[in-house]
Amino acid sequence: MAEFDDARAFWDARFAAPGYVFGKTPNRFLESQAHRIPAGARVLDVACGEGRNAVWLAGLTCDVTGLDISPLALDKARRLSDEQGVAVEWKLGDLREHVWTANTFDAVVCIFIQFASPTERARLFEGFRKTLKPGGLLLLQGYTPKQLEYRTGGPGDIENLYTAAMLREAFAGWEILHLVEHEDTLSEGTKHVGRSALVDLVARKPD
Repeated sequence: MAEFDDARAFWDARFAAPGYVFGKTPNRFLESQAHRIPAGARVLDVACGEGRNAVWLAGLTCDVTGLDISPLALDKARRLSDEQGVAVEWKLGDLREHVWTANTFDAVVCIFIQFASPTERARLFEGFRKTLKPGGLLLLQGYTPKQLEYRTGGPGDIENLYTAAMLREAFAGWEILHLVEHEDTLSEGTKHVGRSALVDLVARKPD
């Protein structure tokens, strides 16, 4: 419980800043790959923060659940969904302790969730595997180790960063629809700004 309180305090402090820390517009990778998600799909946005991606997906007629540890972030997310006139189910909880229900979602969206250590990450990935329906999609973007040279966002611990090879191994047996390491210039609020080293994954759970 103490660990949950510490993590919540950390993220509450970040999201207490005025405005939307990561902006109100969706992540560009998600925008580019959302055509793969069918209309009306049930989607889980993990570590949804202030709700920019969840709200945008709800605007595409998806049935969206947003999960985050920060009450302050979810307050902003609710305001954003009200502003955009869409319905999202907002849930408060620690992703690392989340109880995953089997075969529940058509898609899981994971945009910059690299607060997790390798051990925690393994549990998260297992949760994604469990909660996706057969044929469901995982859409994930993260930073690669080269991001430590740019320091324009993301964690400072190299062990928390991703490579394409690591993700391919983690989801071995899945259909890899898109997997690429690349660089781009981000402009997402005040925290993800500037040249960034990224890896994108879209993978389909086996039928």
